[in-house]
Amino acid sequence: MTSDVVFLLDVDNTLLDNDAIVADLRQHLEQAFGVANANRYWTIFEGLRDELGYADYLGALQRYRAGSMDGGDAQRLLLISAFLIDYPFSERLYARSLEVIERLGAFGPTVILSDGDVVFQPRKVQRSGLWDAVAGRVHIYVHKELMLDAVQRMYPARHYIMVDDKLRVLAAMKDVLRERLTTVFPRQGHYALDVANIAKYPAADMTVERIGDLADLDISTLPGVAPGAPTATQEQS
Repeated sequence: MTSDVVFLLDVDNTLLDNDAIVADLRQHLEQAFGVANANRYWTIFEGLRDELGYADYLGALQRYRAGSMDGGDAQRLLLISAFLIDYPFSERLYARSLEVIERLGAFGPTVILSDGDVVFQPRKVQRSGLWDAVAGRVHIYVHKELMLDAVQRMYPARHYIMVDDKLRVLAAMKDVLRERLTTVFPRQGHYALDVANIAKYPAADMTVERIGDLADLDISTLPGVAPGAPTATQEQS
């Protein structure tokens, strides 16, 4: 069945404050191993991200472990892994993120479309409550902007609306779907606030200051939303 509109939603720094999670991890590493060793982890992390094309926190821990460390360090490293896996991600959802998903869902299917690894990223989506919020419609790729053919096969629609904090991703998807895609740019997180990075790419079709702003938007005015779709008044009645 072809939908009138499908909403595609990024996770990190779009629905979830990933910068805050990273800050917590940084503090945890410095307390466990000291600043110098924590910096070594982040150097490994950035190199691995350049190599893979996505953030791999657990993979960076594996490479960090391969370096020289004593038995005590190795034991503490296991606790860092537990810190990541058991992190209370639901506490890092941006305000009204779940409300936004529910509101958009009244107009068309909502789908999580994220980059990431196959262990930590799904765990993050599940423990944050986002997995249940989109009824399990979760897809995690290395480069999601290259997977639009698969997305269209799974969720055929006349129009797509992509919400993402990275203008690079929005621009790449727009190049493929063109007028069938409306791009929404929430100005959250370090990528969205990096002036030099923003200048490299065309503006999104719509910019909001925070994801929660979409909860107050008249969704029926967005491109692709079918005439007669529920209005805010109808939803609340």
